[in-house]
Amino acid sequence: MWRDWPVIKSLKTFSPSPAVVDEAVSISHKQVSRQRLLSRLNWRILRPLASYLGGSEHSYFLGPGVEFSEIRAYQPGDDIRFIDWNISARMEQPMIRESRVERALDVWFLLDTSASTNWGTANCLKREQALEFVALAGQLLSRAGNRLGALLFAEYPGLLIPPACGHVHLTRLLTQLHQQVADPHGGPTDLTAVLKRAHTVIRRRSLIVLISDFLVTDGWQSTLAKLAQRHEIIAVRITDPREGELPDVGLVTFEDPETGQQLLVDTSNARLRARFQQSAHQQTQRLQADLIRCGSELLSLSTDAELLATLISFLQKRQTRRLRHTSTLPRVGHVSDVEIAGRKGEAQ
Repeated sequence: MWRDWPVIKSLKTFSPSPAVVDEAVSISHKQVSRQRLLSRLNWRILRPLASYLGGSEHSYFLGPGVEFSEIRAYQPGDDIRFIDWNISARMEQPMIRESRVERALDVWFLLDTSASTNWGTANCLKREQALEFVALAGQLLSRAGNRLGALLFAEYPGLLIPPACGHVHLTRLLTQLHQQVADPHGGPTDLTAVLKRAHTVIRRRSLIVLISDFLVTDGWQSTLAKLAQRHEIIAVRITDPREGELPDVGLVTFEDPETGQQLLVDTSNARLRARFQQSAHQQTQRLQADLIRCGSELLSLSTDAELLATLISFLQKRQTRRLRHTSTLPRVGHVSDVEIAGRKGEAQ
């Protein structure tokens, strides 16, 4: 303890300059505004997947809840507390109003820790962008009482973190992910293997967030489509600007971080740069088409973009789709106001 005394004394006598104070205040204001913005965001699930008690996500279970499901005729054995007396008076018979029970679900992060993610030419590395996204998404999704789990992968499925809830578990999960991602694995990424592993491990209906740069070989599409039949899938693609466009810097030696293969490229060739940009664009289009056919959503995150702004735009579009999806859900036994008025007129 005595070893720290000189340091404390020097800190007490230190007088920061006005520029340093202004910068510190600016950073503090940015952090406060960021936290306020996060507190206003809401990540809602599109499909009724929740099954655990204590959450606020919609589920298949009927009972006391906020989300309306249907109105049907009273049957012997029904709870009289669910009788809608206004509609019953208009229909001249007891009518039950049913709602969907709010519950919690499991959220799984499938995180790519291959060597190709340990690279970046803009604001950060791709693995750092992926970790920051997991931190933000975990903070948003854990508010509703959901349980968070993770499955890491590279050339084979790696560390599995069982799902749990709470702030302590989120902190522990992020710490373990940071330790694993800091040591990237070599070898080609096997996306099919981790999807098969997820299909075996994840038993309950869940939200699966697949985070990768998708620099993998084909063959994973059928496995992802099979997984999307039971779960809700969100594919998060981590990219870098140099993966879509080459700069004119002369002769450059490119190396594949997963296989170690090297290639000498003359980037001063305009035709080569144009072909590279076209091939990258076609690769992106094929990936988007494959994910749509598999029943997955796509969120693209670049290392030169602001993560929070990109996430806000994605969640706003997702909220619009959720409202549209909820309004088009079939309601068995639902009685509309027009039908109620018609029956009332027939009775008169």
